[in-house]
Amino acid sequence: MSKTTRATQVLFKAGVGFTVHNYDYDPNADRVGLQAAEALREEPHRVLKTLMAEVDGKPVCVVVPSDREVSMKKLASAFGGKSANMMKPADAERLTGYHVGGISPFGQRKLVPTALEEAALNELLVYMNGGQRGLQVRLAPRDALKVVNGRAVPLIA
Repeated sequence: MSKTTRATQVLFKAGVGFTVHNYDYDPNADRVGLQAAEALREEPHRVLKTLMAEVDGKPVCVVVPSDREVSMKKLASAFGGKSANMMKPADAERLTGYHVGGISPFGQRKLVPTALEEAALNELLVYMNGGQRGLQVRLAPRDALKVVNGRAVPLIA
């Protein structure tokens, strides 16, 4: 497995400190984020999942702890919208250029507004998808926000 992806290239170019971590990706896992946390032997709230959604029909990227669910009401509010829904997997893959299970907030094909669950800022370091199934990057959540020009808001139910 390559440790160089569009995501890691974006992080390197941005000059943020990060480390790369491989794990055995299980495509049959009920919850991929929790499977990643277990494989990395890390607390689930430190392993963040990247989700693609739509707010009032416009694409957004959402990053939340792998053991939590997104509140659609809070998601819509975070982007000043009225309604939110998860994006269809095929649409998410086409928009980001990544496969589901390997979607990273970094280096997506099209830049979309990004929000990070504010509770993640309580952690010194978090894991986020590195742009490939079975590949995570570990970095400071504030650095992640800077790279994607995102914002931290309450998103979890």
